[in-house]
Amino acid sequence: MKKLVLFCLALAACQETPSESSVDAVVPPNDDLRFVGGYRSTDDECQLTGETAFTVNFLDDAADLVSCPSGSDVARSLVEMYGAREVAMTGGYTLYSVPRR
Repeated sequence: MKKLVLFCLALAACQETPSESSVDAVVPPNDDLRFVGGYRSTDDECQLTGETAFTVNFLDDAADLVSCPSGSDVARSLVEMYGAREVAMTGGYTLYSVPRR
């Protein structure tokens, strides 16, 4: 019995607890999007977006692909501040191509 208790304690010590950033991470609405992280800050609703079968045609080496909740103020500010260009929509998100300056 003592060995079983020690084994369970050792096993529990090996388990990873979620980090703060993974708890607060924005989860994509579907498989079309892969979020890399907040675009302007870690808690930005607009997310830098990685390559998937859906996004591959929107990626550009001279621009960032960013997904924002469709119709949100943060999406409008991305267009106004950075000259972002809308390229697609999926799952309640609008994708923007943001030129790198």
